[in-house]
This record gives sequence, structure tokens and C-alpha cells, in this order.
Amino acid sequence: MKRTAGSIWGVMAMGLAMSASAAAQTDWPGYTAGAQAMRVEVTTGQIDTIGGVIYSQVKSTRAIRQLRMTVMVPRTTDLKPAIVYFPGGGFISADHEKYSEMRMALAKAGFVVAAAEYRVVPDKYPALVEDGKAAVRYLRAHAQDYGIDPARIGVIGDSAGGYVAQMLGTTNGERAFDKGDFLDNSSDVQAAVTLYGISDLRSIGEGFPAAVQKVHQSPAVTEALLLNGTAFGTFPGASIDSDAAKALAASPIGHAGDNEPPFLIMHGTADTLVSPAQSKHLYEALKKGQNKVDYILLEGAGHGDLPWYQAPVIERVVDWFRQSLGGPVKRPGKSAEPGANL
Repeated sequence: MKRTAGSIWGVMAMGLAMSASAAAQTDWPGYTAGAQAMRVEVTTGQIDTIGGVIYSQVKSTRAIRQLRMTVMVPRTTDLKPAIVYFPGGGFISADHEKYSEMRMALAKAGFVVAAAEYRVVPDKYPALVEDGKAAVRYLRAHAQDYGIDPARIGVIGDSAGGYVAQMLGTTNGERAFDKGDFLDNSSDVQAAVTLYGISDLRSIGEGFPAAVQKVHQSPAVTEALLLNGTAFGTFPGASIDSDAAKALAASPIGHAGDNEPPFLIMHGTADTLVSPAQSKHLYEALKKGQNKVDYILLEGAGHGDLPWYQAPVIERVVDWFRQSLGGPVKRPGKSAEPGANL
């Protein structure tokens, strides 16, 4: 094959470059024959994950229960907004270390992210709301330790955790739920996200088949146990609709008014566990109070299934929190280089 002068010079130049690169490698302290060089561009920071943090100690007659959270902290000297994640679990479990995809995305975006467990059945309402507010107060009390801006704390929850997030968002200033430690710190939140959450304990199965409606009328269904407790002694148990006023007072919809923090409400159109009407009613109540609220229906999504773990959903939540809480800010007198907040 005929080669032009230009192509010959190109091959020679390439060979010289490769030789120079190889020669440079031989000068490295760790060089040995057969070693490969790899260049990495630093584009992301470090996230510290701190597990087993005790944020509240709940006293009972014979024992003290310690409630835990796991905290993700971007390792920068910036002043960062914080977000508390409350897990779903049908009011019978609170596995706070799940949904790591969402939590890590928020942490990479510069938020301190705390995932908090809370009391569930057989503990009764308002225990889980008190726990949610205790988690927020803990972060404010330890804002300096984690590099948090205490004026910018949001909440997010899915399913029953969405109920907790909604209750915190609609009860700012209601001190009756503040129990336990760090009571000199506010439990108010500045933004709330609810994913397929429960807004009205009276109608979780609204629009579902008659067989499902019958389940929600039972005194053994979890929302009834949460509100009324288990059957014991002479108490036979009670359904959720045995006291409509009590159920409304224990529901986010019963507290929604004006001057609420910004809300993002998301629900799947194919949800067969928590009626999408739950989110519709919350949206309408918040709009009636002239609050800032965004409402997104996720087409074809069920209850906590794989669509909720996809990048477009997670990115939408991250972007919404950025818009509502702002991002990390440099603190006066602090270096921009990574440093320990802990």
C-alpha cells in the first residue's frame, strides 16, 4: 500500500508520543514492567455514611427505646441543606436503610441525607409523628456537627413514610407533637416530598374493588391498629371509621391549610395498595390554601415498584429539592477544599 509523506510523519509522531509516555512511566516510584497507567478526572466528592446514630430515646414504663438514623454527609466545608427520609412499611415496619438510590442521589447533589426509623404498630398514633419531628430537631441541634444549614431542612417519604412526611409538612408550628429531646429546636420543615403517600386514613382504598374496601373497614387493618390499637381485655378493637373526627385529626388532610411549606406530591396511576385519590385530595387541599405544590402522576407505576427507582423520577425529586431548598453555600472563612464536618 502506498503511503504519503504526511502519513509517514503521522506514524512517526505517534510512535514518539508513545515512547515519551512510556518513558515517563518509568520515572514513577511504583513503576514496574507490565504496569498500566490510568488517568482519572475528579468529578465527584466523597460521601461519609454514618450509621447507628441514635436521634431519640423513647421512655416507657419499664424500658428506653433508642431510635436510629443513618446519615449521609457530603465531605465539604459548605453549609448544606438537609433532608430526612422516612421509609414506607404499611405502618408495621420502618426499614430506614432502603431506597439507597434516592438517598445517594440527594447526597451527591450536596444535601445531608438522614434516613430515620420511627415507631410502628403496635405503637399508636401520634408516636410516628412525634418521632419524625424528633428526627428534625436532632438534625437542627447537631447542625454544626454535620455542616447543616438549620434554616433549610426538608422531608421525603414513600407510602406510610409519605404519611409521616406529609404530617410534618402540614403541622409546622403545632407544638403538641414535640416530645422528647432537643425541644429548644424547631421541628418545622421547609419542604416536603411524598411518594404514593397516605393523606387520609379514612379512605386509603378509595375507588378500589369492594373486597379491598372491606379490608379497610376491618378493625384489624393497619391504619385502624395505628389509630385505635389492638383488641385487648374488654376492648374488641375498632375500625378506622368508628370515629371519623379522630381519623381526620390523625390525617395530613385534616391539618392542611395555608402557609404550608412547598410540597411535591407523586403517585402511580396503577397503584393498587394506596389509592391515587389520596394524593389528589392532598393536592386539592393544599391548592385551596394557596400553597406552592407540584403534583405528578407517574403513568403505569404501581406501589413502590421499579419505575420509582429510575433516573427520571430520582432526578425530578433532586431538582425539586434544589429549587425549594437551594444548594450548598460556601461559608465565610472556610476553604473550598474537602474537609471534615464531623
